[in-house]
Amino acid sequence: MGRVVVVAAVIGAATAVAVAAVFGRRCVRRWRRRAKALAIVKEVEEKCATPLGKLRQVADAMTVEMHAGLASEGGSKLKMLITYVDNLPTGDEEGLYYALDLGGTNFRVLRVQLGGKEGGIVNQEFTEVPIPPNLMVGSSNELFEYIASKLAKFVAEEGPDFQIPPGRQREIGFTFSFPVMQTSIDSGNLIKWTKGFSIDDTVGKDVVGELTKAIAKEGLDIRVTALVNDTVGTLAGGRYTDKDVIAAVILGTGTNAAYVERAQAIPKWHGVLPKSGEMVINMEWGNFRSSHLPLTEFDQALDIESLNPGEQVFEKIISGMYLGEIVRRVLCKMAEEASFFGDTVPPKLKVPFTLRTPDMSSMHHDKSADLSVVGNKLKAIFEIADSSLESRKVVIELCNIIATRGARLAAAGILGILKKLGRDTVNDGEGQRMVISMDGGLYEHYDAYSKCLEDTITELVGEDVSQHIVIQHSMDGSGIGAALLAASHSQYLES
Repeated sequence: MGRVVVVAAVIGAATAVAVAAVFGRRCVRRWRRRAKALAIVKEVEEKCATPLGKLRQVADAMTVEMHAGLASEGGSKLKMLITYVDNLPTGDEEGLYYALDLGGTNFRVLRVQLGGKEGGIVNQEFTEVPIPPNLMVGSSNELFEYIASKLAKFVAEEGPDFQIPPGRQREIGFTFSFPVMQTSIDSGNLIKWTKGFSIDDTVGKDVVGELTKAIAKEGLDIRVTALVNDTVGTLAGGRYTDKDVIAAVILGTGTNAAYVERAQAIPKWHGVLPKSGEMVINMEWGNFRSSHLPLTEFDQALDIESLNPGEQVFEKIISGMYLGEIVRRVLCKMAEEASFFGDTVPPKLKVPFTLRTPDMSSMHHDKSADLSVVGNKLKAIFEIADSSLESRKVVIELCNIIATRGARLAAAGILGILKKLGRDTVNDGEGQRMVISMDGGLYEHYDAYSKCLEDTITELVGEDVSQHIVIQHSMDGSGIGAALLAASHSQYLES
């Protein structure tokens, strides 16, 4: 009996040792996985670092590229396009103006009644119309005749709240968010289609001419007085309500900036200097690149695999189209090399662009005790059913790293504009108010991003200058902004 007890005790002890050994190995393996995952995050954080010195280098590089782009066509990665907008709205505009906003698979038509200095925007209406897929790959005539027919229908529904003076032709601003080589305020030749459009016989033609031809066929009496893009429209909308607006920045799916330049500071401008002495420049700043930009292996891989490798590098690290995708790529590496989400890599984690930036924002802003928003997003998007609290914290940290880099680089870009205008310092304790109009879903809805951007501008310029800078949200530049530009470039303005 005694021997049985001894044998049983030995077996029990051996089993306990074996269990402890297995448990120990699991703990070591888990610890190693976590250490590997955190090492990946740490490396990303170091590569994404944006100390003030680096941001100032980025701002200086932006200013240099701005000068080069203004000097000659093709002289810079920044196109620095002359927009022919030399009269921004003043707030005195009166009357009824229309806008047509074509930038994707839908287009909008708006009408705005302006009441002058005291009245402001008295009334506005709009309608949104889907474009049938066959018209996106058909002929130029078919597309523009369809648009003109819907515009005519909208004009026909004009109510008594909208008044046009007797004997006047209706006027419309045309927001056309595709690459064009603008030749005047109301003309521009299409360079290429994007966003799923492919209509060969429009390329190289004046898009205002194409629209005007379709409008005439419809029997509609309306004139296109301004061809603009959404960033210039945002600048116009901001200037309408605030005369101190000097620039506009779009931070949405993509990104761009426009600003008011002295006409004499544009060497490549060979026309008669405008009476205002000013010209709005469309920077197309998404295409900015510099050796000072903090890029990671994930940014480089994303760029190589994109439809436009080597192009839009700035856009690919600061805009809403890409922030979530960068986070996904890092998480995928952590899953593959550190088993961050378990022994198998979740299949959906390997699918590009499954993590949208709005979802990244929701996770970044999660303040719940168990970070349930992060857990729910991981489950819904990647089918990761049982993420730990520890892993959810790491996901938030990663979102913060990528968003912070983007916001601080956007702030450096704004500093570059201020430097170009000589508005980055205050002389003799005096300074004029400077307003930057902002628009885009990323800026509007990603609170941590927009706050970081604003705080970074203060860091970069210092308290003395920052008290003169106002970052102001300006909505619907592509709509109301275009109508305002139609008003400020009206054929009925006194010369």
